[in-house]
Parts: sequence; structure tokens; C-alpha cells
Amino acid sequence: MQTLDADLLKTFLAFVDSGSLAQAASIVGRSPSAVTAQMQRLEDIVGELLLVPQGRARVLTPAGEDLVGHARRILAVHREAWLALKGVRADGRVAIGTTQDFADSGLPDLLRAFAVSHPRVRIELRVGRSAELAQALQSGTLDLAIAMRRAPAPDEVGVLREPMMWLCSQKGLVSRQDEVPLALLDPHCGFREAAITALDAVGRRYRIAAGSASLAGLRTAVNAGIALTLRTARFAHSGIVEAPHDLGLPPVPIAEFAIRLRQDAEPPAQHLAALFSSNLALAGAPS
Repeated sequence: MQTLDADLLKTFLAFVDSGSLAQAASIVGRSPSAVTAQMQRLEDIVGELLLVPQGRARVLTPAGEDLVGHARRILAVHREAWLALKGVRADGRVAIGTTQDFADSGLPDLLRAFAVSHPRVRIELRVGRSAELAQALQSGTLDLAIAMRRAPAPDEVGVLREPMMWLCSQKGLVSRQDEVPLALLDPHCGFREAAITALDAVGRRYRIAAGSASLAGLRTAVNAGIALTLRTARFAHSGIVEAPHDLGLPPVPIAEFAIRLRQDAEPPAQHLAALFSSNLALAGAPS
């Protein structure tokens, strides 16, 4: 009997959670052709077709749907075993910094798993903007940070890639005009810059209809239908959905987030960084 490889299952779940092989490739950091080869390899092991074409996309077969639950459980057991072995004698303190995106979606489940296996490690959590988190990491205030990536850094231990998307209220915009009404975080923000760059590239007029220093303020403005915004799928919940295609909004790039670890970090911080690198891309990602 052939065993189910964890890397193949991660790629399979990346497809399930993102809805396409191209986006799954971005999530797992592989080329689309490599992802396709992985899915073929998984089908060979299972002995069943897992994906079938439907129009230009691919969808799960009944066997693929059956595998989803098994895959999540197998990866959870892998994670728990690895953490249990690492956490037997660990103690101390880990100071983590993260953007709000991951504080809301992804981190809670992983921090819970870490706390179960590392009961004597004290967690200090700071939620903030990417620039201030990078500064805190450099000054030694943080051991570990998850922040938007502008360029490769020597302290990176992992990179998360998630498609950006235009988002708006489930109830729609209050009014539709030629100008695109935007809700954006205050400068300097990678999503703000990406939104403006994408609209400028196609000559689309826009106005900043709402500004905020926090994602909570941004969410309020978008939910009110005042404006739409640019984030990842992690922001799409509680009444916020992908903007309709008939708005004619331009394509946008992949968002990159770096998991960065202080060079002289203690073993518990190293364990947590490794946990994030292996699991954060799928943890909390909307299905």
C-alpha cells in the first residue's frame, strides 16, 4: 500500500481552498506545471481521479470530495506529532508580531496547537502594520513577525503568497459611478499602492472615499457600501465578498507575506516559525 505524502495533500488542499490550480501554485510556491504533476501523482497513489475539467476550470470528483476530510485530518496529526516532540522540554517566551489579516484568520488555530504542545512557553502577541513590525523585529522587540513582503530579507524563513482581490459589501455599493470609490489604509500600505497602481495602469478613474489607520475601520467602510477595497480572501467574511465582475475592475497581483525570524531567536520561536511556514498558508483560508 502506498502512503499519502503530506506535501501532495497540502497542494491538494490549496486547490480545494483557493478553487484553482493556478492559485494553489501561488499558495504552495510551485509552478502550475509542478502542481499539476503533484495532483497526477496523488491520483496515481489513490487510484482514482480527484479533479475533472469543467469549462475552463477543474472541480472535485466524488473521490476528491471524500479525500478532503481525510487530508485535513492527516495533516493535523502530522502537525500535532511534530509539535509534541518539539515541545516536551520547551519553556521561555516568544514575542510574535503579525498583521491583522493573520490575527483574524490563521493564527488562532496554530497558536492553540502550539500552546497545547508548549504549555510552559509564554506568548506575547503584537498586531500592527507591516512597517512597524519590521522595525520591531530589527530592534529585537519581536522574535518572529508575519508582515507584507516588499523585497527578500535575510531573516525570512517562509513566504506566503495569496491572490489579492477586489472586495465590497455583500449588499453592494451605495451608488455606482464612473469613479471607483476606494476604502484604503493610510500610507504606507502595500495594498493601497497595488490598488492605485492597477487602476492607473488601465486609466480607470478613482477616488478615495474612505481612509483608515486600521483594518477595523476599513471593514466598517466597506460593509457600509461606501467603497470597495483591495485585500486577500482572508478579509472576505462578515458581509464582505469579492466585487462583481461587471464593475470592470483591473487584474491585481499576488500578495506576498514574509515569515521573519530574529537571527538569535530561542528554540521555541524557531519551532513556531517552522509551524507557521508549513501550515499558515492553509490555516484559516476560506474554502
